[in-house]
Amino acid sequence: MRPSDVFDILRDGQPRTRAQLAEITGLARSTITARLDALMRVGLVVPFGGVSTGGRPPSLLAFNPGARVVAGVDLGASHARAAIADLDGRILVERGTQLDIALGPERVLGWVEEVVRELLAEQGRDVSELAAIGIGLPGPVEHSTGRAINPPIMPGWDRYDVPGHVQQAFAVPVLVDNDVNIMALGEQHSQLRDVADLVFIKVGTGIGAGIISGGALQRGAQGTAGDLGHVFVARGADVTCRCGNRGCLEAIAAVPAVAAAIRAAGVDVPADQDVVALVRGGDRVAMTAVRQAGRDLGEVLAALVNLVNPSVIVIGGALAAAGEGLLAGIREVVYQRSLPLATEHLHITTSRAGERAGVLGAAALAIGHVLAPESIDRACGVPPPTAGALI
Repeated sequence: MRPSDVFDILRDGQPRTRAQLAEITGLARSTITARLDALMRVGLVVPFGGVSTGGRPPSLLAFNPGARVVAGVDLGASHARAAIADLDGRILVERGTQLDIALGPERVLGWVEEVVRELLAEQGRDVSELAAIGIGLPGPVEHSTGRAINPPIMPGWDRYDVPGHVQQAFAVPVLVDNDVNIMALGEQHSQLRDVADLVFIKVGTGIGAGIISGGALQRGAQGTAGDLGHVFVARGADVTCRCGNRGCLEAIAAVPAVAAAIRAAGVDVPADQDVVALVRGGDRVAMTAVRQAGRDLGEVLAALVNLVNPSVIVIGGALAAAGEGLLAGIREVVYQRSLPLATEHLHITTSRAGERAGVLGAAALAIGHVLAPESIDRACGVPPPTAGALI
């Protein structure tokens, strides 16, 4: 058993004694002590209730989330938010601003570097205490390289080396993923830690899904898993999508499409984002259009429920603020068209993390790397196991 195996037991935050850890693992007390000593040297485990001042070691030991910090960065089409979090995902300090992603990687990532330094300073943290950085981008991302691939609203970002750029300022691992994946991670990490199977749906200018199955984020072979916006829906068969195809879900249920439907019915919608205000104001045309968007989403989500069998579907993004009308439309179709066993315990709700889901998820992405077993063992000076080795 390696230091990471002992750490995994303590990661739930519950203090335990050496005797309890020996009983759980079946290892000798001396072996447990050796593993704990390694974890204590790097600060990941500390005596419960404070640092030991000498003498007999305290009986209880616990995970120390303050050992290091991570940065989480959520970059949207027109906004940016950055935060510093501890290793349990608790946000210590954050900052947001309006920032156009179309300004390009040099300017946008320059803002990221500047703000991360400022936030660390606000917490009295040195750059050396930063363990990793997680970044969410509003476009398709090849997760293995951290590069955006043909992003439609991100001129100048195609295949740009985001991790390499940021690592010129911070010599730490930089993890990059698309915005809806990090929102799914953020919702799970902050609100639904006991849920291993959930789908996060972002409904905004586009529509996408972050799929967590068996506790793991599912990215697919090239990182495009969850691109629901371009699934065919019969009601939109004659509607051309920005991708060039006809009948895409995005073309009839994303925020611009809903706003267009309301205008076509004779109601003035000054800007696409005003759809939610109209719904909250009780406008019947807007309420009907949002309910229909929910039904259209439900057509695609019903198939997803049958295929993936999540226990929770979380609706986020700009249109989620429209509330129960959207949810009612989704539920109407999902419960009608999905298998009864798949929907028996299915919960469909709006995001509780809200606009912070992205930055929380970006931090969780970084934490996942820092606290991965191989990272912990490496920090403790334990070499990776050789094939067939028993430790």
